[in-house]
Amino acid sequence: MSDEMADGPAPGHPEIWRVMADNPGPMTLTGTNTYLYGSDPCWVIDPGPEDEAHIAAVKAAAGERGGAAGVLLTHSHSDHTGGNEMLGIEPAPVADGEVNGGLEAVATPGHSADHFCFFTEDGVCFSGDLILGWGSTYVPPDGGSLAAYLLSLRLIQSREPSLICTGHGPWITDPAAKVAEYIEHREARENGLLEAMARGERSRMVLLEEVWSDVPEQLRPAANVVMEAHLQKLEAEGRLPDDLAE
Repeated sequence: MSDEMADGPAPGHPEIWRVMADNPGPMTLTGTNTYLYGSDPCWVIDPGPEDEAHIAAVKAAAGERGGAAGVLLTHSHSDHTGGNEMLGIEPAPVADGEVNGGLEAVATPGHSADHFCFFTEDGVCFSGDLILGWGSTYVPPDGGSLAAYLLSLRLIQSREPSLICTGHGPWITDPAAKVAEYIEHREARENGLLEAMARGERSRMVLLEEVWSDVPEQLRPAANVVMEAHLQKLEAEGRLPDDLAE
């Protein structure tokens, strides 16, 4: 495992410790990242999947930091929350602007309706699945919202984080560049759809093949779902042709 993905402290922030779950995959990248913040006691951000070895590692790391005061969840997807019962700590309820353990909750819907990021006082952002270490975030039309997702990205951009601790993948040490890249990526996909439809293209299959031509075959089903999220956004904005094929 590379140093940037090894369990250990965040660069320049010894108060932040990462424990990565062994659940790699196309959607989870190298695995789900669980974070411990602070000490005597610490707070756990996203316990991770239901995996005995991972939860044992989280408990051990928390024990070295004076135990765990509480748990914060970025969102309810099982790769972030499945291990919480094994951890044995009830997650703290969160609301936009609320502070627990020195971490401010910031509502960032889009990937899911219940998504939050958490900020430290010095600007470190725990991004959950809003922003990943590499690749792009999956935004399903069922439970997610591309319009909300873009607003959430711009909100994080406006807060100018100093470091991003991602839900999957490595730390982001140049947050301004990464968030701008994420926004530009979504805008490019949308513009690609609009340009193709302006030329008269009405086949969803052709739109997917043309606008997502860079996506590997194994990720095409996910890309198709994300395309539907884009189309839902355009429809809500009145920019979708009435004769688009199903």
